[in-house]
Amino acid sequence: MSQSQAVYTNLKLEKRGHTAIVTLQNPPAHTWTADSLKALTQLVKDLDADREIYALVITGDGAKFFSAGADLKVFADGDKATARAMARRFGEAFEALTAFRGVSIAAINGYAMGGGLECALACDIRIAEEHAQLALPEATVGLLPCAGGTQNLPWLVGEGWAKRMILCGERIDAVTAKAIGLVEQVVAGGAALEAAIKLAERVARQSPTSVAACKTLIQSARGNPLKQILPIEREVFVDLFDTQDQKEGVTAFLQKRSAEWRNA
Repeated sequence: MSQSQAVYTNLKLEKRGHTAIVTLQNPPAHTWTADSLKALTQLVKDLDADREIYALVITGDGAKFFSAGADLKVFADGDKATARAMARRFGEAFEALTAFRGVSIAAINGYAMGGGLECALACDIRIAEEHAQLALPEATVGLLPCAGGTQNLPWLVGEGWAKRMILCGERIDAVTAKAIGLVEQVVAGGAALEAAIKLAERVARQSPTSVAACKTLIQSARGNPLKQILPIEREVFVDLFDTQDQKEGVTAFLQKRSAEWRNA
């Protein structure tokens, strides 16, 4: 089956120019299942292989839910093998999303709870509609955020707010989320997807090879000493001179025209 014909469980894939739009479709709350997590892992892998795709936008279908995370019925019998398998699927899916070579944008159109918020945390940028509610309430039911939540949230908002949300179960609105750095933009109801697509269009003006290199370097700052990364940054800069995009970018600038990227 070709990528254009591929079917991804509970996920709708649409391509507009250089942007892939992924819509979560598992009503009513777009909860994640083992199959949909496996599908997301494959979908991101397929998009990574599509050199025409520079950005990925992910959103929920409808006006109420981005995603409510995992369906707790899956864990009702207390089976550890099931828990381990689901945790692995969550990890694989969201780590693949984090590692996507292009820019990933979460258009948070409503409730983003638990694994739903962790999905948004795995993206590079988050845009929330003004009615959105965000939380990591796993400890309320005797669990914990196992798909990056305990690591990604404090990186974005600091340890204090991460502890308020995870340890105290605090749910926050979109305005608070922007104030603490959890989301980068708040828009009116129904406007997140369009705002995300417009931002993705800005990504398409950038050299995709440069964007991929920059993203890797930015994310490297999380776990590497500055003095170790700075020399690597310079070497990656020089490596870009082996790309067609570098030559095209400089030539287009000097010729005062828009660059025609080849992602190569």
